[in-house]
Amino acid sequence: MIPYGKHFIDQDDIDAVVDVLQNHNLTQGPKVPEFETALCHYTGAQFCTTVNSATSGLHIACLSLGIGTGDIVWTVPNSFAASANCALYCGASVDFVDISPVTFNICVDSLKAKVEQAKELNCLPHTLIVVHFAGTTCDMQSIHDICRKYGINIVEDAAHSIGASYREKKVGCCEFSDMTVLSFHPVKSMTTAEGGAVLTNSAELNQKLILFSKHGITRDPALMTSPQDGPWHYQQIALGFNYRLNDIQAALGISQLKKLDGFMEKRRKIAQRYFDELAHLPLTLPSAEKLLEHSWHLFMVVLNIHDRSDVYRQLHNRGIGVNVHYIPIHTHPFYQQLGFKTGDFPHSEHFYNNALTLPIYPSLTASEQGKVIESLNSILS
Repeated sequence: MIPYGKHFIDQDDIDAVVDVLQNHNLTQGPKVPEFETALCHYTGAQFCTTVNSATSGLHIACLSLGIGTGDIVWTVPNSFAASANCALYCGASVDFVDISPVTFNICVDSLKAKVEQAKELNCLPHTLIVVHFAGTTCDMQSIHDICRKYGINIVEDAAHSIGASYREKKVGCCEFSDMTVLSFHPVKSMTTAEGGAVLTNSAELNQKLILFSKHGITRDPALMTSPQDGPWHYQQIALGFNYRLNDIQAALGISQLKKLDGFMEKRRKIAQRYFDELAHLPLTLPSAEKLLEHSWHLFMVVLNIHDRSDVYRQLHNRGIGVNVHYIPIHTHPFYQQLGFKTGDFPHSEHFYNNALTLPIYPSLTASEQGKVIESLNSILS
């Protein structure tokens, strides 16, 4: 079976992990801060806090912004549920902005109209969580201009987008946001097995991120409320969580990050071949406008006339593990119990009903991709 996504591990990665197992602390050793520094250098952000998942990263990002009961957080329906769940963890309520039918990212015009209406109704969101879907960046300059006018915080959910660029700067630089959250799940562009990170240019937010990810405990005398009893002393000064990344994962991340630009090159080459050889079929390809800025975590097509379920089954029967991303968040039973209903966000729903995720990952061979292309031609022609 050719999967839709797959991690790439080589001997350098294995050696890096074995070195930690044999010679270093397994947790709270030197590799986590080394990985955080490397991520700052790669993205251009000033501060980085690594965590055990992007979901944890989204949670502490919301906590660091002070999101709580009575606040409203907006995101898009076209994402994994974690993009909205993180606000509910904090006691806030959630609402959505529909996507553009062209980019499949948040529709800037819809955002502007919804913000203006919310201002009139005195129900502006506290924070907007922007999702860079599939690895293509949103129009962050326009989003920033809209949100800053009304004092709305911005968190980038860049779980799909490490390695991508916006206006010649790496995703994660936080030029147009308060924080950016990354994912290192195995099907992402690089992996730490499970893991994530939160990037920011704010020292104040970074201090909070560290606290919330490490039980709310500090060893910094400047943050303590009383003198230290001794060098062993620590204090819990906030209610935090055990969201730490360990040194085994960090060592893998350091090794993977060194190869990330090479991974991007391979993904873009695969994407270009799909553009070249699928354009004649009755489907809508993603925009190729940002081919070299896109991280191509996912390669999504929209079927124009064929039944998606039938195409999905036929491809799986041929050994091609296509997938579907994502079931719109507002259509899940849990969110429908909160008052959302099918039909609320038609562009997200139309995309879900017709979209198909094709295989794309660095080790996908030319012959494997050729099988995918040949099969699509046979089924759709």
